[in-house]
Amino acid sequence: MQFQPGHLDNQQLIHLYRSLLLPRMIEEKMLILLRQGKISKWFSGIGQEAISVGATLAMDQDEWIMPLHRNLGVFTSRNMPLTELFKQWQGDINGYSKARERSFHFGSKAHYVCGMISHLGPQLAIADGVALAYQQRGQQKVSLAFTGDGGTSEGDFHEALNVAAVWGLPVIFIIENNGYGLSTPTNEQYQCEHLIDRAKGYGMEGVRIDGNNILEVYNTIKGVRKYCIDNQKPYLIECDTFRMRGHEEASGVKYVPKNLFDLWGERDPIKNYEEYLIEKSIITKEEVMAMRASIKEAIDADLHQVMETTPFSPTVAQEINDVFAPFTSDDIPTLDSLQAPAIQHKRFIESISDALRAAMQRYPEMIIMGQDIAEYGGAFKMTEGFINEFGKQRIRNTPICESAIVGAALGLSLEGIKSVMEMQFADFVTVGFNQIVNNLAKVHYRWGQNADVVIRMPTGGGVGAGPFHSQSNEAWFTHVPGLKVVYPSNPADAKGLMIAALGDPNPILYFEHKAMYRSVEGDVPDTYYQVPIGKANFVSKGTEVTIITYGMGVHWAKKYQTENTELSLTLLDLRSLAPLDYEAIAEAVATTGKVLILHEDNLTGGIGGELSAWIAEHCFTQLDAPIMRCASLDTPIPFNIILEKQYLANSRLHETMQKLLAF
Repeated sequence: MQFQPGHLDNQQLIHLYRSLLLPRMIEEKMLILLRQGKISKWFSGIGQEAISVGATLAMDQDEWIMPLHRNLGVFTSRNMPLTELFKQWQGDINGYSKARERSFHFGSKAHYVCGMISHLGPQLAIADGVALAYQQRGQQKVSLAFTGDGGTSEGDFHEALNVAAVWGLPVIFIIENNGYGLSTPTNEQYQCEHLIDRAKGYGMEGVRIDGNNILEVYNTIKGVRKYCIDNQKPYLIECDTFRMRGHEEASGVKYVPKNLFDLWGERDPIKNYEEYLIEKSIITKEEVMAMRASIKEAIDADLHQVMETTPFSPTVAQEINDVFAPFTSDDIPTLDSLQAPAIQHKRFIESISDALRAAMQRYPEMIIMGQDIAEYGGAFKMTEGFINEFGKQRIRNTPICESAIVGAALGLSLEGIKSVMEMQFADFVTVGFNQIVNNLAKVHYRWGQNADVVIRMPTGGGVGAGPFHSQSNEAWFTHVPGLKVVYPSNPADAKGLMIAALGDPNPILYFEHKAMYRSVEGDVPDTYYQVPIGKANFVSKGTEVTIITYGMGVHWAKKYQTENTELSLTLLDLRSLAPLDYEAIAEAVATTGKVLILHEDNLTGGIGGELSAWIAEHCFTQLDAPIMRCASLDTPIPFNIILEKQYLANSRLHETMQKLLAF
């Protein structure tokens, strides 16, 4: 192992050694505590410390790093106190995640460390978003993301590298190639000679280095960081290393040939660097022993302070309150509070477009991202003309990679920048599902970071577009804590709900029915106003039957009322599906005692089932008949118009209403 100090002086070389030694000695202590049952799980980075430490120290302290399981050196090199780290590993209420996460699945905004999730790929795209924020602001900074050799098989790896290259983002991607993805060896993960060979395919530079050589890692990252800033381009680094323990301690190492431990033991990053420093008289053996003793004493002292976990009594209210980032929007008037505003007659699509344009003016850093949204104006022309007004840096065409763009949106949020992503069709959300339900939705609950992201979801049938461009999938997301789901039915609400969503620092899925874009019109105030999320609207109040619905269902119900004037209907437009307005639902039930829940989504698993259960549990004494659900068939939505009409809930509305009236 050849050490080249470059321009580093002796003090810097010794600092690197101490920074290497600290996570190793902490780990050795943690393994003892694990056997004693004082911590529950551990992912060891023994043998890989040079990568985490060298990379972190080569970065500026205020540049975001996206670590993974084996990167303790990132946390220690960012000077996160061992007392606080140990609380986290114990599951202490005062840990970084308030006892809600384990081992290294947490982050700290104060230290510019982004918490990982168990899925290995999503961290990479977040680094794209952070780098985009740096670039938009003209900051001379880079972001850095780690992945393992196994993680390079994930689709997120390819999406994130491609986006970084296409957009020209200053991101450093580091592959820690330790030979195994849990127990799967690299020859079963990929067939290229080296992972770095992939860099050229993405149009970026790359280099393969000795990941156990702290000076090679540090100096390489320093140089690459300068390259990324100067050229505004990403860079891929493959670090050869080895995992000296199991994937995590419970998995063991029986699947690893014993000779590999002997081979890599000789390449230990700490032992070799220590010998180099002693040989060059940069440090003495006595100074090494004194340093080790000092670190051990500090570790023992820190652990003694926090060895006993803090007793606490959990409260349901606290858990629920921490799912979403708190905020107020009192500076934006509500639709109901407007006094004689100027009105224009607008189509549904125009009201949403107006809201987006007004928000782009209100939030000068806000970015809209999506496929074909710039010059083309989007598949439905929602952002037509925006590029002329706001420029291509803020109205950004994306490659076809939904997962990476959702991740990039979260990265922008780390830097306090709002973003809107257009999911070209709501159907395509499946390929971004992981980022939405596991990253966006859980990030505030897990480590207090908000996700200031709105995802637009063009949805719904009635246009003969078939099973992959017409699905109603809103119910998938109402089950996920941490997501807000809105679904307007008219132009005024569409504008107000979009403005409310953009003011909210939490992740919001904004469903907009494609068939309503140019067929539904209404009066819309010119001013900047909001419709509060979580507040339903009484379209009408009657005495015979209550219809609870949203989106296109509102128009079906209104048409049914027009065609059946002898009926007195209460019609409640939910507007928000998460959170639901339970107070309005209860009031709507009480007005008639007979309830029909109408939605375009399939019957089974639709939100109508949840509403029925809640009404039966909380409003049972108000009911005069069984709750009826009217929904679309439990089949994929067909292409043929005749089949589609049969599929949609509207075709069974009269039949369902007659059943209810018969009671």
